[in-house]
Amino acid sequence: MITLGVVSLLMDTSSEMIHSTLPVFLTTVLGVSMTGVGIIEGVAEATAATVKVFAGALSDWMGRRKPLVLLGYGVAAATKPLFALANGLGLVLVARFVDRVGKGLRGAPRDALVADLTPEESRGGAYGMRQALDTVGAFAGPALALALMILTRDDFRIVFWVAVVPAIASVVLIVIGVHEPETSRPRAMGRFPVRRDEIGRLDRRYWWAVAFAAVLTLARFSEAFLLLRAEDVGLAATYTPLVLIVMNVFYAASAYPFGRLSDRARRPVLAWGIAFMIAADVVLATAVAPVWALAGAALWGLHMGATQGLLAAAVADGAPVDLRGTAFGVFNLVTGAALLAASVLAGGLWSAFGPQATFLVGASFAAVALAGLWSAPRVSV
Repeated sequence: MITLGVVSLLMDTSSEMIHSTLPVFLTTVLGVSMTGVGIIEGVAEATAATVKVFAGALSDWMGRRKPLVLLGYGVAAATKPLFALANGLGLVLVARFVDRVGKGLRGAPRDALVADLTPEESRGGAYGMRQALDTVGAFAGPALALALMILTRDDFRIVFWVAVVPAIASVVLIVIGVHEPETSRPRAMGRFPVRRDEIGRLDRRYWWAVAFAAVLTLARFSEAFLLLRAEDVGLAATYTPLVLIVMNVFYAASAYPFGRLSDRARRPVLAWGIAFMIAADVVLATAVAPVWALAGAALWGLHMGATQGLLAAAVADGAPVDLRGTAFGVFNLVTGAALLAASVLAGGLWSAFGPQATFLVGASFAAVALAGLWSAPRVSV
């Protein structure tokens, strides 16, 4: 499980080196509109979510997770040079699309593998630990990008080329360091798990977690808008990676403690997570200087730390062992569709009414999720 976390750390270092600079690259170098950024980010994440359904189900049918995890990380690594080579929007779109296909291929099988390796009573901590390691990479990447932007005087392409190195390292580590438990067994041929009768085996706890996460995701649009908000209130393009550094430091520091705490009581931890989201949106909506944008990013990171591992644990708890991959795939499809809608809406609101409307609408969706958390039956969290 630790090895999977280190693999995620390396790939996130690579991905976040690119993602922490890509929105500004798109708007300042390629001239893409805010609505265009929202569509690109939303389509990219929805692509990943769609692929996760089939990858998760395929891993259940095969009775093996590692081949799809390796393929997913390998595809993602292969896309990294495309960002450095891009001279127009078309190649960026292709690179983002294929990169997210790779994310989709690895995501659900990897999350199911964590559950395969972890007893139920400690899953909150296990997913929190994986998220924490993953998020170390998510702030190491922007930190490296920031250093390179300063040293190269805003040469985006050098940042993109350096990002290739940790991506390749993550693939090598999977090959030599990731092993599946001996209990994995292939399913009977012809019983591919995306079937009505198989989906019907997912219990009420699972479907409540999916519905809750979908509403919450509507409040959590692409983090590209955090970067653009910081630039909007005066943060220089060179320093925009600071936004993701701050966000991910708070995310990494809080994910494991919140995960351990959730093993005793999930619902209060999730409530705090939603409260952090509302606070982040209000701070970002009213920000008038870069320091407030960074404060909003810190609150956003606390929200992620208090919610993402907990939702993954809830999905694992509500799924039979032989349907875990499918369960994570369906979960990611639904939340990916919500993220697409949220990102497109955020871009449209920004273009039409300004950034304040974008973040205040996000806070409204978070408030709805908070009301749903306390009014729903106590079946999963």
